[in-house]
Amino acid sequence: MSYESITLDRRGRVAVITINRPEKLNALSSAVHCEGISALDELRGDSGIGCVVITGAGEKAFVAGADISEFAGKSAAEQRNVMNARSLFNSIDTFPKPVIAMINGFCLGGGNELAMACDIRIASENARFSQPEINLGIMCGGGGTQRLTHLIGEGRAMEMVLTGDMIDAETAERFGLVNHVYSADELEEKTMELADKIASKAPIALQMSKEAVKFASRSNLDEGLRREVDLFAICFSTEDKEEGVSAFLEKRKPEFKGR
Repeated sequence: MSYESITLDRRGRVAVITINRPEKLNALSSAVHCEGISALDELRGDSGIGCVVITGAGEKAFVAGADISEFAGKSAAEQRNVMNARSLFNSIDTFPKPVIAMINGFCLGGGNELAMACDIRIASENARFSQPEINLGIMCGGGGTQRLTHLIGEGRAMEMVLTGDMIDAETAERFGLVNHVYSADELEEKTMELADKIASKAPIALQMSKEAVKFASRSNLDEGLRREVDLFAICFSTEDKEEGVSAFLEKRKPEFKGR
């Protein structure tokens, strides 16, 4: 499938989705949402892909927010319908394979919400983060108040949401908003190293593990522990479990098949 607002590149077992609107600082238009969803649908059933990296084109921005021009003239009911429709945020969140955000510059508003929907976030030293919606007389609508609070805690999330202030990459790492920070020159290499490492693991075990970790922040401890046991048991029904155990006992590298 061909795309206009994004690019899709397969690098071994890793797929890289690049939001390709550098002249607009990769702002999230309706076309980006639609094409991003289509790309994820394409990759969902691709057994040759074990991990996805999402990034933005150019050196200035990962995603500098929503395309504000699309807000003009919309009624409350119209905008509510847009936000309740299937979005790129939720498509990433529910995607069965691991997704890494490679953050190369401004990560603002909807861009930060998109990054937070990913499983892991890796940033360059020049990355900047904020939820500036309050400065437009509105509030977060793509998960900012919810995912940010889960990631960095209520007090810090509250300050970012109520002030719209920007934080740098070092602060984002200290807060727990990003996993790692590298120089701009190292960012892609380090991100791909991690993506390749994850993609080499057993596909079904990756999917079960992601589901279990996601469930932890959306349930109580007892429910989470029961779900973990159920997912753990599912892994025992796979050929990859037999291969992994055999490879460990035989002191060789496993060859996982996703079965």
